[in-house]
Amino acid sequence: MKRFLSTLILVASATAAFAQPTPPSPLESVSVSGLGRSSVTPDRFTFTVGVQTVANTVDDAVSQNNKRVAAVIAALKAAGAQDKDIQTSNFNIWPQQNYREGQLPEILGYQVTNTITVRSTKVADAGKLLGVAIGAGVNTSSGINFEVADPARGRDAGLRAAFDDARAKAALLAQAAGRSLGRVLSISEGAVAHPPQPYPMQRTMAMESRAAADVPIESGTQEQTYTVSVVFELR
Repeated sequence: MKRFLSTLILVASATAAFAQPTPPSPLESVSVSGLGRSSVTPDRFTFTVGVQTVANTVDDAVSQNNKRVAAVIAALKAAGAQDKDIQTSNFNIWPQQNYREGQLPEILGYQVTNTITVRSTKVADAGKLLGVAIGAGVNTSSGINFEVADPARGRDAGLRAAFDDARAKAALLAQAAGRSLGRVLSISEGAVAHPPQPYPMQRTMAMESRAAADVPIESGTQEQTYTVSVVFELR
């Protein structure tokens, strides 16, 4: 009887083992990346200008600088810039020194530089405001930049273009392998913006033109680049 029960248990165990479902085979897939671009028009600008003065004493250099910077700020406001659009971005005092070998440096005078940054969403006014600043007395500038305030502008079109590019690549690879595309298994994305290059202006003490003419400036367009990585099922 015991021998019969043992044989029965062995048979039942073997039957249960054969009855377990076979694990599904892993899905075959193809992974690709796609690139999409969209161009948008900048809707704000930034430029930095300054006044540089030199005098024999610190007080004289600062006093002269303060008067000229105050005139520049007043002119910008009169031309339409608001308080929130104007920000002091740097203030420096440097001694002008004469170096001689074996001797302590001799101070000849002092140089004072006060720079202000102008920001505005009125892109069409960029050339006018820069011209006004030059006409009011600035003699240094570090360039002008155009930006897109809302990073989502152009995003939808760029991402769709990136996905379409990825699908086209995947379809080509699948066809080369004698297969076809199935479901999308995963998507991940990233984006990189390529803003227009700033327009540099030479820093110089010789910007003595006081004609408040508009500076010819073009904002151009800003290209947004979007990338996606997509995994497609292969059939």
